Amino acid sequence: MPEDYGKTLNLPQTEFPMRANLPQREPEFLKKWEEMDIYNKQLKKTEGKPTFILHDGPPYANGGIHLGTALNKILKDIVVKYHSMAGYHAPFVPGWDTHGLPIEQRAIKELGLKRHEVGPVVFREACEGFAMKYLNVQRDAFKRLGVRADWENPYITLKPEFEAKQVEVFGKMATNGHIYKGLKPVYWCPECETALAEAEIEYADDTTVSIYVKFQVRDDKGIFEGVADKEKVNFVIWTTTTWTLPANLAICLNENFEYSLVKANDEYYVLATELVEKTMNAAEISEYEIVAKYQGRDLERIQCRHPFLNRDSMVILGDHVTLEAGTGCVHTAPGHGVEDYLVCQKYKEIPVIVPVDSKGVMTEEAGPFAGLFYKKANGAILERLIQDGRLLAQEKISHQYPHCWRCKDPIIFRATEQWFASIDGFREEALKAIKDVKWVPEWGEERITNMVRDRGDWCISRQRTWGLPIPIFYCKECGKELINDATIKAVADLFREKGSNAWYALEASEILPAGTKCECGHSEFTKENDIMDVWFDSGSSHAAVLETREGLSSPADMYLEGSDQHRGWFQSSLLTSVATKGNAPFKTVLTHGYVVDGQGRKMSKSLGNGIDPADVIKEYGADILRIWVASSDYTADVRISKELLKQLSESYRKIRNTARYILGNINGFDPNTDSVDYSELCELDRWALHKLALLNQKVSEAYKSYEFHTMFHSIHNFCVVDMSNFYLDIIKDRLYTSKVDSKERRAAQTVMYEILHALVLMLTPVLAFTTEEIWQFMPHKASDDIESVQLNNWPEINEKYIDKSLAEKWDKILALRSDVSKALEVARTNKTIGHSLNAKVSIFADGADYEFIKSIEDELVTIFIISDASVKGLAEATAEAQQGDEMPNIKITVEQAPGEKCERCWMYSETVGKDEKHPTLCKRCADVVD
Repeated sequence: MPEDYGKTLNLPQTEFPMRANLPQREPEFLKKWEEMDIYNKQLKKTEGKPTFILHDGPPYANGGIHLGTALNKILKDIVVKYHSMAGYHAPFVPGWDTHGLPIEQRAIKELGLKRHEVGPVVFREACEGFAMKYLNVQRDAFKRLGVRADWENPYITLKPEFEAKQVEVFGKMATNGHIYKGLKPVYWCPECETALAEAEIEYADDTTVSIYVKFQVRDDKGIFEGVADKEKVNFVIWTTTTWTLPANLAICLNENFEYSLVKANDEYYVLATELVEKTMNAAEISEYEIVAKYQGRDLERIQCRHPFLNRDSMVILGDHVTLEAGTGCVHTAPGHGVEDYLVCQKYKEIPVIVPVDSKGVMTEEAGPFAGLFYKKANGAILERLIQDGRLLAQEKISHQYPHCWRCKDPIIFRATEQWFASIDGFREEALKAIKDVKWVPEWGEERITNMVRDRGDWCISRQRTWGLPIPIFYCKECGKELINDATIKAVADLFREKGSNAWYALEASEILPAGTKCECGHSEFTKENDIMDVWFDSGSSHAAVLETREGLSSPADMYLEGSDQHRGWFQSSLLTSVATKGNAPFKTVLTHGYVVDGQGRKMSKSLGNGIDPADVIKEYGADILRIWVASSDYTADVRISKELLKQLSESYRKIRNTARYILGNINGFDPNTDSVDYSELCELDRWALHKLALLNQKVSEAYKSYEFHTMFHSIHNFCVVDMSNFYLDIIKDRLYTSKVDSKERRAAQTVMYEILHALVLMLTPVLAFTTEEIWQFMPHKASDDIESVQLNNWPEINEKYIDKSLAEKWDKILALRSDVSKALEVARTNKTIGHSLNAKVSIFADGADYEFIKSIEDELVTIFIISDASVKGLAEATAEAQQGDEMPNIKITVEQAPGEKCERCWMYSETVGKDEKHPTLCKRCADVVD
């Protein structure tokens, strides 16, 4: 029916301010929520109920929010709001990660600081100010998204109470024997001048020159006696990191591989038999001869000359050697590789040499290449190898290489003294704890299991200033580290009172308990200069937040973050919790994907495909962003584009218009006094409530299982298909032509009210602003909390509404209506009728179809929104009758309805003009008007 249908009726018409001006309206609700303290009001309402604690993974406070952080916070808000409405006490304490290198870099850049000149205390104060500035920027942005949280009391990793608890976590791990200091290769960023953890590494394509280098045999242990002149025998290694050759101390073979002695160009080359052909091809050697073969184990401890330094390189054995690439003879530099370091530990005579400093510059130990940046050393070393005849071959290759997650430069492996958490000490406990957690989606369990099973020890020290100092002291006399329960308590108490800047402001003697002595008897100490890895900061939040905040507890019911956190916060939290308490800090872990553009590409400045959440809010409003989150399958990467936002705004408009239409038609309806009992409703009304009950079941289950896209699409489909296209369309006649307070009209209003009431509550976790607006203008039951929709309970599923037999009957009616609608459309196209109210429809059927349709003949006019209908036998069908699609055994004709058009209801009737008092009305309308 036309939108203005019924405006000529003598009914009250009210204009509601439900127009889609979200960007202007939403701030009004933010102000209202703030004034009423919605967060604490909700908590007070749910006091004493079972708790649901979603622990917020802290975003990094070094810039504004982006679509990824918006996606994350909105998902969390949906989960928390659903649980608070569904009968849980659901506090939500937001947090921020505020230490670390990225903040240092931004502070240096924006504030023009020189950290080595201003001193640690001044520099750290500047970093804190910078972090707090962006914390406030992000907090305001999250509020604007409609996220409800304890915004006035967030947890912040730089706060003294957090730092103190983190020190205690570190101390507990140390006293449990899980913390140690060691010299071993770690990921090192020359640009940032610090060690990195695995979670701070990204892999990117890198093109480099791979080289095959000849190491001349000096002492063959008699192996090649009588076979070849040992002076002409060379072990051939292959490497993609030319700059590490100055650190070479060994050549590693696999004891179980077969190695060949290959003669070519008046020289002999030792390499794995399976890789001979590939290596000769790389060297462009077509004529060669295998003169002898050996097992790897037989070649152990042969001594070779370093290709350009006055040093030997010993042949050793290791299981890590494979045949996937290279020569089977692995260049081994214990100062530059973890596997190299570990295998050389078995050979006590092999030292660890690191000829590269913290800035990536070659040291004196690199001989003629000292002073060169490691990348420039590549070319210089290559020239030297060619000049000395030590290069067998070279070729360019592209491969994945680790890069720093912050500066994006390639990292190097560099052996330094660092503090480590020994994962082997609690690895099996961690793997067991993973199995006790529910992972959403399920593949998250395998992902983190593999990461924990295969990871090395956790390098937790960083050579920077802005972070939590590692609370360890060193004896000035013997150099031994000091860490015990007493020192940990002293540092924790100090940080709790004065913050961690006190570490830099005070001497060791001012921090340690009086009378503290080293095992050697001396009592003078120095302090550790390194800070903790920031992942240790956020990874300690289960103790620093969940165990300390009133109303919270550990383990949390849920952690919810992006899929990258399997190697980040999920893992650091798991490891610190298992190491200190023996269990995981979470019961459920929910993971979402990355935000990508409409074509599935990562958003970047170079592609120009980024979208600022603030721009979306300015144009569409925050509720459209919230719909984007709820309608997406977050388990995969989540797409967004301007075109998609337009589509979502159209989906939003359809839901909003459904609510707006119902609001307009229940004006003047009081659910407490005007509701019609279910037993007195007509079948169509009961069918609508049946569909509502099924929707409630599906939506409730979707929220419980965190399948929000199923929830949203179900509600959208209900509003468009079941309501707008069918139920609300059919009842217009009843609403507009019946007496204002008639039972028929009140019945329709009763059902519409029930539908709107349930829809608003089901949509509250998603459409935070729109549902609040609807709640303001709709009538309420006595049991409603009128102040805010968020303070109300989840709608109950009324089992009596579910009527399967009724649904089956109306499924047939819907099928019939579909066929009639197609026939009406054909008649409109052929100009037989204009509006459907002009039509008379005749249906021809036999057997069961005839009996069924005949039984509802009196209702067909209402169901089809026409003026006249009849049901006849199939034999009476005329030649022009159309066959049904949904019901292929029926036929349908459409013609102009007899009679005149009623001025009030617009239906054609032969009773129009029969009433002298109302000559332009049909009998039905005349009776109502009288």
